[in-house]
Amino acid sequence: MRFLKWIGRTILVSLAIVGALVIAGGVALTYGLRDFARFENPVPERAVLTLDLADGVVETTAGNPFVLAGIDRQIGLGDLIQGLAAAGRDPRVAGLVVRLGSGGLGLARADEIAGAVRAFRKQGKFALAFAESFGEAGDGNTHYFLATAFDQIWLQPSGSLGLTGLRIETPFLRTALDELGVAVRMDRRREYKGAIDSLLADAMPAPLAENLQRLVDSMTGRIAEVIATRLGTEPTAARGLIDAGPYLAADALQAKLVDRLGYWDEFDTEVDSLSHAAERYTLADYANQLAPPAGATRVAIVYGLGPIALGESDQDPLLDRWSMGAKTVSEAIREARLDDTVEAIILRVDSPGGSYVAADTIWREVDEARRGGKPVIVSMGDVAASGGYFVAAPATTILADPTTITGSIGVFGGKLVLTGLWDKLGIRWDGVQSGTNADIDSFNRDYSPAGWNHLEAELDRIYADFTAKVAAGRKLAPEAVEAVAKGQVWSGTDALANGLVDRLGGLAEAIATAREALGLAPEAAVALVPFPTEADSVLAYLGRFLGGEASSLGSALAEFRTALREIRELAALGRLAAGGPRLEAAPIEPAR
Repeated sequence: MRFLKWIGRTILVSLAIVGALVIAGGVALTYGLRDFARFENPVPERAVLTLDLADGVVETTAGNPFVLAGIDRQIGLGDLIQGLAAAGRDPRVAGLVVRLGSGGLGLARADEIAGAVRAFRKQGKFALAFAESFGEAGDGNTHYFLATAFDQIWLQPSGSLGLTGLRIETPFLRTALDELGVAVRMDRRREYKGAIDSLLADAMPAPLAENLQRLVDSMTGRIAEVIATRLGTEPTAARGLIDAGPYLAADALQAKLVDRLGYWDEFDTEVDSLSHAAERYTLADYANQLAPPAGATRVAIVYGLGPIALGESDQDPLLDRWSMGAKTVSEAIREARLDDTVEAIILRVDSPGGSYVAADTIWREVDEARRGGKPVIVSMGDVAASGGYFVAAPATTILADPTTITGSIGVFGGKLVLTGLWDKLGIRWDGVQSGTNADIDSFNRDYSPAGWNHLEAELDRIYADFTAKVAAGRKLAPEAVEAVAKGQVWSGTDALANGLVDRLGGLAEAIATAREALGLAPEAAVALVPFPTEADSVLAYLGRFLGGEASSLGSALAEFRTALREIRELAALGRLAAGGPRLEAAPIEPAR
């Protein structure tokens, strides 16, 4: 029997080793290609950096072997920001050219990039933007918002400028669900937690409408602010320009919202004239050439991206889809906390929330790191709401972009009951159960009174814990937290005003805050070190790509070592072959 178990385990371990070797080979090839690209494609003596937003600007490219190998043209936001900062000081770099209009881009991410472009221009470098159209292949408001940071905005004569302001629309399904026979058995804490309103109501309730109106007004106000700064006018006048949109190309030029009308070849000629025909070089390649100087202070960066769930983080970097796994993120924070070479931790959060238990797991590690004396700086991206805010609450310092959507301190839960639908379809469900409340989560049974009381008690408990932890982390009185909680969402600007965040800014400002917390000079060299490590992220991605569950070569090698020990033991017992000779006087394992 033991022999058969050994045979089975040996086969499994062999397969694991083969998979691990394939993954390791992929990693080695990835880093080899990247190093080769660095060697074969050095920065020219005079260069204009280029960026096409259609290639994608993602939060991080960690774990994407195609980017590391130079096959995929995505660039991580951190690489972009640090790349532009370095390029601003680099005498080889004459300017920057960005192609806008295409590709997904959140408003907060656009604001961060715009800030990096303005800082680049302050170093005496030019920055030009070109778009065939603002709005046909990407959100016109967001892409134009970014364009305002450039010296010149070019628009193709046949294009248009989709500057229209912001709108939030939600379908309300109450009537349709009634017609289908679907009962909604859900509740929330408190009245602004609007996720379930589309199921419970036929129109947007007044509290939710009031809250969301404030949000879009604040975010549109930020767009008006940057337009006003560029045009040298008042925000009210810029708001008038937004209200007058959208614009045809000629109208946009007349309103001075764009500087030139022209085609790409004409734009390219202008770039040659400004740069004295400097060679084009992608910003992604430039960032890939950078390395922190020796002796730079090590600051860990941990990414918490996407819906929060228990277990490992999942990622599809090619589609910029992520999930924030509690196990992955909490272990990364713990590893950074216990690493004596790491002086501070930056937690980059871009998440709408998710599992309360998973968020609480991450909250614990953030709290432990801060209590242990290691500064934890949270940098919020486009969204850091509900559980996305919960994980940030105990941090040393929280930064949000003015257009970050945050807050949503509240909870909802429950289920849909589909018995009416099944009746209409002539479908009958039947079964057996052992346990009074075994059907508590079934879509085919309504809550019993006891089950509903359990749900209500759980919502109360979670809301009380959420608000208490926000109060403790933010050092706010419970009544002050309650005033800004109740499920309300806030822009970063409003969150600063009500004490939910400490500063406005993005990743660049988070790095500056880390320097400040450590008592470093403003220009002190800082090395951002990803946790989990870049190699671990690539291993995990390749493991999933190959269909395996193992995310670490080390675990496969550990299995291999275990198998070798068993082989040696079996050899000593003379059991490698049926009836084989017994070797020496080895102890015999009792029969099982």
